[in-house]
Amino acid sequence: MQTPASITTPLPSPEPITSPVPIELPWWKTAVFYEIFVRSFYDSDGNGIGDFNGITEKLDYLNDGNPETKTDLGIDAIWLMPIHPSPSYHGYDVINYYAINSDYGTMDDFKHFLTEAHERGIRVIIDLVLNHTSVRHPFFASPEYHDWYVWSDTNKGAGWHNVSGGDASYYGYFCGCMPDLNYQNPEVTAQMEKVMAFWLESVGVDGFRVDAAKHLIEEQGGVNSQATHDWFRGYYTHYKGINPQSYSVGEVASSDARLVSSYTGDQFDQIFNFEMASGVMNSVRGEAVSAVKSAVTFTQKDMPDWNFGTFLTNHDQDRAMSVLDGNLAKAKLAAFILLTSPGTPYIYYGEEIGMTGRKPDEMIRRPMQWSSDAFGGFSTVMPWEDVDPAYIEVNVENQTQADDSLLTAYRDLIALRLANPVFAIGEYLPVTSNHAGVYSFIRQDGENSILIIVNLTKNIVTDYLLEAQQTNLSDADYQVVDMVKDETGSVLIVENGGITNYRPVEQLSPYEGRILKIVP
Repeated sequence: MQTPASITTPLPSPEPITSPVPIELPWWKTAVFYEIFVRSFYDSDGNGIGDFNGITEKLDYLNDGNPETKTDLGIDAIWLMPIHPSPSYHGYDVINYYAINSDYGTMDDFKHFLTEAHERGIRVIIDLVLNHTSVRHPFFASPEYHDWYVWSDTNKGAGWHNVSGGDASYYGYFCGCMPDLNYQNPEVTAQMEKVMAFWLESVGVDGFRVDAAKHLIEEQGGVNSQATHDWFRGYYTHYKGINPQSYSVGEVASSDARLVSSYTGDQFDQIFNFEMASGVMNSVRGEAVSAVKSAVTFTQKDMPDWNFGTFLTNHDQDRAMSVLDGNLAKAKLAAFILLTSPGTPYIYYGEEIGMTGRKPDEMIRRPMQWSSDAFGGFSTVMPWEDVDPAYIEVNVENQTQADDSLLTAYRDLIALRLANPVFAIGEYLPVTSNHAGVYSFIRQDGENSILIIVNLTKNIVTDYLLEAQQTNLSDADYQVVDMVKDETGSVLIVENGGITNYRPVEQLSPYEGRILKIVP
C-alpha cells in the first residue's frame, strides 16, 4: 500500500505564517492538551504504580521547554485524571478533596511536578469530580452532613440505593459506591467553592476538567437541567473571580452539538465536542466523508466560533488505534484532521504511539509503553495492570527516531500547529467535494488562508473536484503551495468569493492529508 509522504515523513520547519496572536486571547485557545492517567504513566519508585515523580521525570518527553529542539512531543498543557484519595483504581469516587492520593506521592511531589511543568511552559488542569463523592467519604457517614446528599424515604428505582437495615435510599447515578451530592443545599456549593480556591490559590493548578457535568442536579431524572445550568453560572463566576486566567472544561457526553453551546461562555470556558470526535473517527474508519460532514454541519450551526475541546478518543472509550483496527495510516490521518481543525485538541496518553485497548476500562488505561524492556519500561516490577503485549514493538523508544512512526507524525503536526496560529484561532470554512472519500476545508485568519485536503480512502484519488461558496478571498487568481512538500499546485481561481470545479493537485495518495497555503 502506498503511504502518503506528507504525514509519514518528518515535516520540515516552515516559516510560521504571520498571524500574531492577540494579547487578550485566552491561553487555552492555542493550547494542545495531553490527558494523563497518573497510575499508568510512569512508575518512579518501583511499586508498579505510576506517580507524580514519574510524570516529572518524563516531562522532557512531553515538552522540554526548548522550542529549538525537535525530540519532545510539544504539548503545552496537561489534564490529570483524578489525583485525590479514593478506594478505587480510577479515583472518580473521592474521599478527600483537599489531599493527594498516596499511591501517587505526596503534596510536595505534586507541587514539584507543577513547578517543573510551569517552568517548561506547560499548564496543568486536574479532574474535579463535583457530581458525587465516594460512599466512604466521611461526610456520607456523618449524620451532620446527611442533607449534603440526595435522599428519599423510599427506593424510587434506577439510581436509588437502599441503606443497609432501613427503608431510606440515596441517589447515586453511577453506582451505589458514588452517592450524588445535593447541590440544592447551599452548604455543598460553599464547600466546593473552598475546594476550587484551595487548588487554584494554595496549590497553583491552572484549572479543572469537570466530570459528568450534565448530571449535577437531575430534576425528575433529567440531565442538563435548568438548575444545573444555573449552578454552573455561579461556578464560572467563582473560579474566574479567583483567577481570570483559570480554565475549566466540562464533560457533557452527548452526540448533540447544541449542548456545547448551551454550557459555553458563562458556565465553562469550553465543553468537549463529542459529536465532532465521533464524526472524525467514523469517517476515518469508514473511509467516507459523511460522518464528519454531518458533525461539521451541526457544529457550524450551533457553535460557529468553534470554541470547544476536541479529541479522538478518551479514557472512557476504546482507544483510537483499536477503533481503527490497528491501521497505522488511518491513525496518522485521524491525528492530521485533529491537529489541523479548530478547537482545543486533547491527546490521550499513548495515543501518539498507537497504544490499543478495548473496554473494560482497565484495558484502555493500561501502563504507558516506553520501551521494549520488561513491563514496557513503565516499571521495574509487575505493574498494577498488565502491559499490552504489543509493547515489544509499539513503544516510545522504537518510534522516537523512526521517520515514519506515528509519534513522529504527532510531533510534526503539533509543531506545525503551534508555529501557525491560524490552525488554532482561524475560521473554519467548509469546502465540498464531489468524491465521497475526500474531505476538505479552509482555515483562515486575516490574510492567511490554508486549504486542507484529506483522502480518507485506501485508493489513489484523481477524480475529485472541490467547491466552496465562501472563501473570504477577493476575486483573483491564487497559487497554492504545499507547506510540507514545498510544491506548487494548480491555480486557484476565486470568483464571486467562491471556488468551483477546483482540483489543486493531480492526485491524492491513499490516506493522504495535504496542507496548502493560498497565496496571491
